Amino acid sequence: MVDLAIIGGTGLTSLKNLEIVRREVVHTPHGEPSGALTFGNLCGTEVVFLARHGYGHTIPPHMVNYRANMWALKHAGVTRVIAICSVGGIRSDIGPATLTIPDQIIDYTWSRGHTFYEKDLKHVTHIDFTQPYCEDMRQALIAGAARAGIDVIVGGTYGATQGPRLESAAEIDRMERDGCDMVGMTGMPEVALAREIDLCYAACAVCANHAAGRGEGTIDMAQIESVLKDSMVQVRSLLEHTINPG
Repeated sequence: MVDLAIIGGTGLTSLKNLEIVRREVVHTPHGEPSGALTFGNLCGTEVVFLARHGYGHTIPPHMVNYRANMWALKHAGVTRVIAICSVGGIRSDIGPATLTIPDQIIDYTWSRGHTFYEKDLKHVTHIDFTQPYCEDMRQALIAGAARAGIDVIVGGTYGATQGPRLESAAEIDRMERDGCDMVGMTGMPEVALAREIDLCYAACAVCANHAAGRGEGTIDMAQIESVLKDSMVQVRSLLEHTINPG
């Protein structure tokens, strides 16, 4: 079984350097995942890849079946997960094309399937979420960035919003007061579900734009796409050097 999974977000719907071996459609008790699991070799290491928004990028963040995705990866034998996600920068040093390895998260989402523990329970189950991200996987990403010669910001709080609309400037002001350093739409419940089923999960947040009210003028979607396209070159290098320490 494959041990490591990579979840691609906006800008990373495929891994160009992945030697594909097979694809597997997985049906889960929680519905259908975002797409088939893609198994292959990356730098000599077996991995499974899943595009969070579908391989055609057609699933908006509030419609992603996070439970099905995480269940499918667990079913495939995965124990470790690297999640790539795009964010808007709230903190001044998190600007476009910046990579961050967050260590905390605040959840502003609603009505998503947030837990596996809600039906046919023999007892109530709580999980410790003091440190939401797996530290071993975070350190692996940080070390991979160092080997690749890529500057990353170590640590930061990810604010997860509902989407699919972007936030108002006032909402970003509130999030900054709450302690958020970046804003995205897919961080929750993905990381919490991973914790519930004992997946060692860490994220690499790719800043696509300044958050609302933090840059000049309105947010340009074409510019976001351009930044993400260029940033994925670094992301792919980061993944290679993380997976294969060499």
